[in-house]
Amino acid sequence: MNIAVVGTGYVGLVAGACFAETGNDVICVDINQKKVDALNNGQVPIFEPGLEDLVKSNSKAGRLKFTSSIKDAVETSDIIFIAVGTPQDEDGSADLTHVLAVARAIGENMNGPKIVVDKSTVPVGTADRVKAEIQKVTKIPVEVVSNPEFLKEGAAIDDFLRPDRVVVGVASEHAANVMRELYAPFVRTNNPILVMDVRSAEMTKYAANTMLALRVSFMNEIANLCEQSGADISKVRVGIGTDSRIGMSFIFPGIGYGGSCFPKDVQALIRTGKDHKVDLRIAQAVEEVNKTQKQLMVRKIVEHYGEKKIGNLTFAMWGLAFKPKTDDVREAPALSICSELVKYGARLQVFDPEANHTFKEKFGEHSNIEYHENNYDALKGADALIVCTEWNAFRQPNFKKIKAELSSPIIFDGRNIYEVGDMRAQGFTYYSVGRPAVTW
Repeated sequence: MNIAVVGTGYVGLVAGACFAETGNDVICVDINQKKVDALNNGQVPIFEPGLEDLVKSNSKAGRLKFTSSIKDAVETSDIIFIAVGTPQDEDGSADLTHVLAVARAIGENMNGPKIVVDKSTVPVGTADRVKAEIQKVTKIPVEVVSNPEFLKEGAAIDDFLRPDRVVVGVASEHAANVMRELYAPFVRTNNPILVMDVRSAEMTKYAANTMLALRVSFMNEIANLCEQSGADISKVRVGIGTDSRIGMSFIFPGIGYGGSCFPKDVQALIRTGKDHKVDLRIAQAVEEVNKTQKQLMVRKIVEHYGEKKIGNLTFAMWGLAFKPKTDDVREAPALSICSELVKYGARLQVFDPEANHTFKEKFGEHSNIEYHENNYDALKGADALIVCTEWNAFRQPNFKKIKAELSSPIIFDGRNIYEVGDMRAQGFTYYSVGRPAVTW
């Protein structure tokens, strides 16, 4: 098939590369000419395992191209995916400015019937608005399909090539058949292609992400209760997760969720509820719990040292990305923790395997934050270590070296990657989430 993907951000670039991998001719569009030139030279602007190899191999094979001309992309394609950003507006709703601008541009350049696919995460009713925007400028027939993505950053290529399911919202059997044919190579193990009406598909994305965010926030609340009651969240997690009705996914306690999806999608769903006069109290609670949880480590630090002392301290921080295997720092707990500690006057020596540059861009230059290229270098002379992201490289470090580099053997572990007993045996003062603290 001839496919255009408008937007070369996280979703668009992964989708374009994966569609090309199955033999389609794909042209990706971005208004940033420098980015287009870099991509045509095989330079991928985001870190995602396996993505760079896919882009290079399919570009070399001639199946994947990049352009800044939406006219060329629309005219040469039968299916056009809209994969531009839908940033959060001030009221929590999804800002559809970019989506609707692309829709108009598609309409202005249509040279025959097209199928336009909303790949961006958009609220219920967006497909109708996209179609209306296109039809303002052309009488050529167009079908608008909803095809939400369910990609986990750090595993996006595998998620796209081997999806649990594909959700497609259509208004005609023709569009349904085209989408079934397009996705057939990805579901050879008989995982389902779920064809439904457009509005149900749009709602499915928000409902799925809010359900997962709910699990995270619920476990964080239970973890906080465990700390106060003397229970151990690591044992409780196994106790409930082995129930087949619950399962082990998304019940790891920590310092809150971040990234490009959960925070934005939960808030957008809350806003959609308000628009339809439905008070989504559970979704509101999920969001409130997450905001509070991001400050958990700061509260523990204040309780340990006392508020007045923090301004004279230096903290090492391991992990800046919102999760491992990505350089994405959007809504990352590390942003909140750094912001609060800097307000106290504390100094931070930070390290992340992939996200140093994106964190620096997001947080901005600050004299109290020093970036390091090695996790042990970040420890030198620090008063304590804060773990914010559970990168595999942090799971089994040299604890003797950590003790030697820190001025005091203190760890604040926001991801529970170390065992309480091991920390006690090695002489660390150790704070985690939902488990007994080790103090001396």
